[in-house]
Amino acid sequence: MISITTKNYQKLLAASGVLLTFYVGTARAADGQWYTGSLVSPSGAEAHAGLIGIEPYYSYTQPIGRFASDGTSHPQHPRQQTFSNSTMWKYGITDHISIQAHTVVNYGWERGQGHSSGPKFGDFPVDMVWRFVDPNPKKYIPAFNLFAGVYFPTGDYNKLQHKQDSSGTGAYVFRMAITEQSTYVINGGHALRLRTWGWFRHALASTHLEDVTSYGTGNGFHGRGRPGMSGQTGFSLEYGLNHSWVLAMDLARDWANGSRIWGTNATGKHVDRIASSSGDWQIAPAVEYSWSPRFGVIVGSAIYYAGHNTGVKVSPQFAVNMIY
Repeated sequence: MISITTKNYQKLLAASGVLLTFYVGTARAADGQWYTGSLVSPSGAEAHAGLIGIEPYYSYTQPIGRFASDGTSHPQHPRQQTFSNSTMWKYGITDHISIQAHTVVNYGWERGQGHSSGPKFGDFPVDMVWRFVDPNPKKYIPAFNLFAGVYFPTGDYNKLQHKQDSSGTGAYVFRMAITEQSTYVINGGHALRLRTWGWFRHALASTHLEDVTSYGTGNGFHGRGRPGMSGQTGFSLEYGLNHSWVLAMDLARDWANGSRIWGTNATGKHVDRIASSSGDWQIAPAVEYSWSPRFGVIVGSAIYYAGHNTGVKVSPQFAVNMIY
């Protein structure tokens, strides 16, 4: 929805699967606790072969300022606003291996910059998930999962009518992650689930750029572009009030190297530049409610409270978790 050169490469990738990385778990604690999964943390492979997980996820992003290169916050006008739907599709191939994908649709607008020319389909991430260590709560052994996949460049990025139509990078991007999940029983029988994770993303090749693109180029530009490396680390806590109600909280750090473009502009001048790197810290409190082990909802908000070369944002969101 915005140029990925300086201020929103992370957001494009996150909205394609990592903001993202907001997958839903199906595991139930030994004491009967039900979960939907927190807003940001990735879950592991499905518990059993044949299970299908579907999670339509909706978010609205409202910038309230901007972090400068030194980390100080400043007012921002006009403000880019975005409404997104990301639906997670997950299938258990075996009891330890799953495949998952996200379909992402964005719609953005900014005063003085117009609206998207309709809902825009984003880049399409597909991952294989392998649970290579099974949990054993009695021996305090957590579950460990390995993710490996690719973003397919299905979002608009090249020859755009205007920047609001930007929804992808145009590049195949490899990504991988490792996650850990453990559950404890505290305070007289309440379940506390901990997740930690780390994501890494790297473009596999550059892409052709012409005219207005998601890399911030203008009419008359001809050349190539390549997204910078990016990643995320974080942890989440989910505290069960009873078997249906859960309080959740994520804390995550996002980072992205600047994207590079090279070619010639409308005047024939050679251009070769790398955008500034960016990073942010986000906290995402939420409330989960599950009316069965297979169905539930989560409502909360991600708050980006620190960073550099990125927006100060608030993003309320909700999702419905369905397991078949």
